[in-house]
Amino acid sequence: MGQYTSALTLQDDPTGTASAFARSLSAEALLSLGCMEGTITHVVEPTAVAPTRPWVKLVPGYALAISVAIVAYLLHELPIAPFTVVGDSGVARHPISAAIVAVLLGLLVRNTVALPESLKPGCKSAIRTFIPIAIVLTGGGLNLAILATVGAKALGIVVICIAIGLIGGYYLGRLCRLSHKTSLLIGAGTAICGNSAIVATAPLIDAEDDDIVLSIGTVNLFGLLAMLAWPALGRAVSLGSEGFGVWAGTSIHAVPQVVAAGFAFSADAGSLATLVKLVRVACLAPMVFCLALIHSRRHAADPGGGSSLVVHYARLLPWFVWGFVLLSLANTFGLLPALSFRPVSPFAGGVGEPITVRLDDACTLIANLLLTMDMAAIGLEVNLRQLVSVGGQALLAGLLSTLALAAGSLVLIALLF
Repeated sequence: MGQYTSALTLQDDPTGTASAFARSLSAEALLSLGCMEGTITHVVEPTAVAPTRPWVKLVPGYALAISVAIVAYLLHELPIAPFTVVGDSGVARHPISAAIVAVLLGLLVRNTVALPESLKPGCKSAIRTFIPIAIVLTGGGLNLAILATVGAKALGIVVICIAIGLIGGYYLGRLCRLSHKTSLLIGAGTAICGNSAIVATAPLIDAEDDDIVLSIGTVNLFGLLAMLAWPALGRAVSLGSEGFGVWAGTSIHAVPQVVAAGFAFSADAGSLATLVKLVRVACLAPMVFCLALIHSRRHAADPGGGSSLVVHYARLLPWFVWGFVLLSLANTFGLLPALSFRPVSPFAGGVGEPITVRLDDACTLIANLLLTMDMAAIGLEVNLRQLVSVGGQALLAGLLSTLALAAGSLVLIALLF
């Protein structure tokens, strides 16, 4: 989720009470753990605005991300398996999307090559700037008339899956002997929208730095794995585009992960998955509101409870959600026209054949191009060694929570679709 403007940073730990992992984690490493969603706006307490960087410093990172994306597209189009598969009908298809190939290439480069520091600002900027734009443009390819057939059922599945993720994540975390706070943060991140839910929830339960780090690392790792695995699993269980869109939207943790997995399955699945996921994102506001009420009552009853918190509810629903909805409405009501161009060629000595460009198709194409570049940048940011070092108990809790949410969503889809 999120309109992201600042990175998470570890607070000073003068007492030395944070876990060894949290103490050893640099700000750059923590940003790597959270990069699946770009950078994060704090919705509970204000943070200092990071200084702007000259655009020249962004060029190396952008160039590398674009280069990885180009290579991903070339691999995606290779006329050999697994990149190209010919079905029984004789129609060739590309089961592995360019975005998935891009994130895998980025991960490979990031974790096998010592990348210079000059590449990091551009990769971070690409993620922060273009993920929201890609999500908005995805709305241009969605016809909201689909809500007439899947709307009520999908909404019911979203609500039930949020309960499964939140309650299941908490109790599975406790079963794995995690602390009360870490368990609740893993549940919130699994249930709603990954990093943003964790960052919004943490101050309301007085979470410590190590609780935040463990939960962010766990949720990001299994969100990444779900993004890579779900398209193949969806085909294995014979899900259609509608079923897979609802499954991805209700069971994968972060918005970019959902978008990438959905479009890896099909264009229709990608649009629907994005819509379903943004409904989950919208549910962050009521969850934080309830937790804020509980927090305020607890501290009101405790004279030594400390200062009250100011919750910025306006930040809980990011701008790109409204952009996605508006562009979806424009497409639904036929307000995105087809543009015709008649190129003039001075060499041919006349006017060429007219070229027609449908704006809904153009939005989908540009969104896919930006998403592929974003996935390359995300892969270039993820330090796998940090992700897998969060501890066995947290990893087990994250795995069980993700599987429980995925299984619960699949059962509901089988019953309702």
